[in-house]
Amino acid sequence: MNAFFGNPILPADEYIPDPEAHVFGDRVYIYGSHDQFNGKMYCENDYVTWSAPVTDLTSWRYEGVIYRKDQHDSPLQKGKPYMYAPDVAKGPDGRYYLYYSMADSSVMSVAVSESPAGPFEYYGDVKDEQGHVYGESLNDYFEFDPAVIVTESSIYLYSGSGQKTNEKNGHPVVGLFVRELEPDMLTTKTCPKILMPADDDRSAPNFFEGASIRQFDEWFVLVYMSTDLTGLHYAMSHYPDKEFEYKGRLHSTSPYVLNGSIHSDGDHFIENNHGCLEKINDHYFVFNHRHTNRSHFSRQVVGDVVERKENGLFKETEYTSQGLRGKPFNEQGIYPAGMACKLINTLDPTNPPYVTQHQGDDTAVSIIKSVKDSSIVEYKYFEFDQTVNLTLSLRGEASGELLVSQTGGQTTQTIIPIDLYSEDWLELSCPLSEHGSPFALKFEFAGKGSLDFHSLKIENG
Repeated sequence: MNAFFGNPILPADEYIPDPEAHVFGDRVYIYGSHDQFNGKMYCENDYVTWSAPVTDLTSWRYEGVIYRKDQHDSPLQKGKPYMYAPDVAKGPDGRYYLYYSMADSSVMSVAVSESPAGPFEYYGDVKDEQGHVYGESLNDYFEFDPAVIVTESSIYLYSGSGQKTNEKNGHPVVGLFVRELEPDMLTTKTCPKILMPADDDRSAPNFFEGASIRQFDEWFVLVYMSTDLTGLHYAMSHYPDKEFEYKGRLHSTSPYVLNGSIHSDGDHFIENNHGCLEKINDHYFVFNHRHTNRSHFSRQVVGDVVERKENGLFKETEYTSQGLRGKPFNEQGIYPAGMACKLINTLDPTNPPYVTQHQGDDTAVSIIKSVKDSSIVEYKYFEFDQTVNLTLSLRGEASGELLVSQTGGQTTQTIIPIDLYSEDWLELSCPLSEHGSPFALKFEFAGKGSLDFHSLKIENG
């Protein structure tokens, strides 16, 4: 794992996007799609899961492969051989049900296990009382990205799409819809009911894809990706199947969209988001994913603490490096460069620095490549009660200046001269002052050439 736990949550060579975090017993499990480093398509790998004690979200354990593509035994055999975003729920019989969709199939399939850690076995496809499998007929609504909730009295399955281009698959795109399920977790009790109609307006936070459902006290909360591509948004209702009201944005892994900031295609690399809310040990967390390797197909799970207000709503939370720990880093040691939460180039927004995987001596690490003139790399947050020494591990061919800023409450800046021509990792140092409050650590390069960042070492000054 990382030298210090933060974002991304899992090891540098693990690529789980579309995360659904669920508490089962005394552990929290992360389910999701499974990308491949340097992949060519979404979701190329088999499903795996990781789990951690609810009391320690820094101690993640690999549970292994829980379901393979070649186990999909649907008689329909529709779609492409990639398993899109799943969800998992505990059924009335105490077993665990994994809902998923093969790429572009518009069929909701189900696998079942005796354990939340798997292994799962194919169980069937979601069907109506007459045995008709949804997605079998062209007039069935297009659907993928399932979300499932089991309440004290009912079971509900949410799915759909707000992206009209998905009509290329031969099914009408109507938006997000819900169906009630029988206790067998497979047969529907009700017809699809549209909750959020499709409206592919890219200037509004309408439903795009990736619904996730939770119940917190008397509220049902739907988290989803919006059509304006500004991250995860949410809606709430007192009912599981009607009257959801839009409440706001929750989280985004793209910069320049927090707290209503103006954004456009030129401001940042717009990425898809897909995630969930979960209450763990009486605290709320949002899980999302980030993109790496300058690709849409190598995504990693991240998470941050969410504050719930007295009125039941959730405050929009920023994407940070500190992540689920919910407090600034104050430990001395080595921090992987790939924990950066902001990577932009103000001069050339279409060519920002990016995170990629680097194979170290013992294990893979996340490094940052292509730090060029006007690039910004930022980490949130640190806090030290004394002056410490920062040592950067860098390589590349570059000359110029690296401006190191501590921002928050007050701003302290230091300049590191850059004159580097090396394929090997070299170290450059500067002091970080005692700041009196949490601060963001920001690096801005001005000069020629290109740098790679390997790590940040913090030690006594």
